[in-house]
Parts: sequence; C-alpha cells; structure tokens
Amino acid sequence: MSKTKQHWENVYRNQSPLEVSWYQPEPVLSLSLIANTSLAPHAAIIDVGGGASVLVDRLCDAAYTNISVLDISGSALAHAKARLMHQSNKVHWHEQDITRFKPPRRYALWHDRAVFHFLTEKIDREHYIDVLTQALEPRGHIIIMTFAIDGPGKCSGLNIVQYDWDKLSSELGPGFKLIETGHEIHHKPGGGQQKFAYFHFRAPAETA
Repeated sequence: MSKTKQHWENVYRNQSPLEVSWYQPEPVLSLSLIANTSLAPHAAIIDVGGGASVLVDRLCDAAYTNISVLDISGSALAHAKARLMHQSNKVHWHEQDITRFKPPRRYALWHDRAVFHFLTEKIDREHYIDVLTQALEPRGHIIIMTFAIDGPGKCSGLNIVQYDWDKLSSELGPGFKLIETGHEIHHKPGGGQQKFAYFHFRAPAETA
C-alpha cells in the first residue's frame, strides 16, 4: 500500500466523514456548476476524489443515471455506499489513485473538489492531466476546485499547491477553454474557514 493510500485510509478509519475539515453538508457550488453544463441525465459523470461526499447522493436525486466515483480510499467509498444503500448499485465505484487510473470509458464531465491541489510533484500532475485527457469526451466539461492562492498551504497535514486560473490553465495546457472561475469560502465543521477557487473548463474538440 502506498503512503498516500495509507494516509487516506487512516483518515477515514479514524474520523467520521462528518468531522473531516473538507466536509460539506450540501455541495451547493458543485451542483450549480454541474447544472450550468446542461448535460443530459444519461451523460457520463465522474467525481474524482468523491470519497464520502454527498455529491453522488444529490446527483442520483437529480436523476443523473451514469455516475462514477473515484477515490484512493476504499474506506471513504464504503461510507458513501452504506449511505446510498440500494442506490449504490447504480453507481460505478473505482478505488484507485487518480494518477494511475485507466479510464474504462470516456466522460462528459470530470468533477474534482480538492484532489489536484494535493499533487505537489510535477510528475504526478502530468499523470493526472494525461488521465483526464484520456477520460474526457471531446469538448467535455472539467470542474476543478482547489485552495486559492491566498488559501491554506496544507490540508490533512499534507502540503498542497494553491491555484488561480492562470496557474491552472498552464498546468492543463493549450486547448482547454476556461468557461467560469471564482472563489468560495468553505466553513469547516470544527470552525474556521478555507478559501477555495473553482474553475470550469471545456476540453478541446479532439482529445487523446
């Protein structure tokens, strides 16, 4: 087991998903950004690092029928599956490190709330972008949320990389078109705030 996987397994084995600093009772911004894409209910969506997030619940409630959730932690995914009960069979679950993920299909929408900013090594960011490019349909939607330039420098005891639209665009490379960007203040369950930046891109007309 890699150190990264061990870290996140320990987090979800030792804490309730309701207590972790990134917990959101309702993923309001994510749902709004996804709704703005005007995707059909059958469009393929992947939530990267979805873990125990309730976003998958809300997507099911909104009648999306082709949902995938990826997380490095099986313990995190187990929380989500238990919460969804019989609906969990409608979701495609992937216990994978995103930098090593081999997409089984292509997706119309890639959603990532706070995975990319943990990739502090350039080689890992390059692997992530390679996977994203392979996974996306032509002109697919990318929604990524990271800590903002003036946000925290660490999360869960790990260093992160802060982003603005220019810095993230540079990482994605040419061909990805920025549609929308902004900031969100996240209120942690234990008190305190974190400043996030969010980005909505469209993939090129031709992807890998």
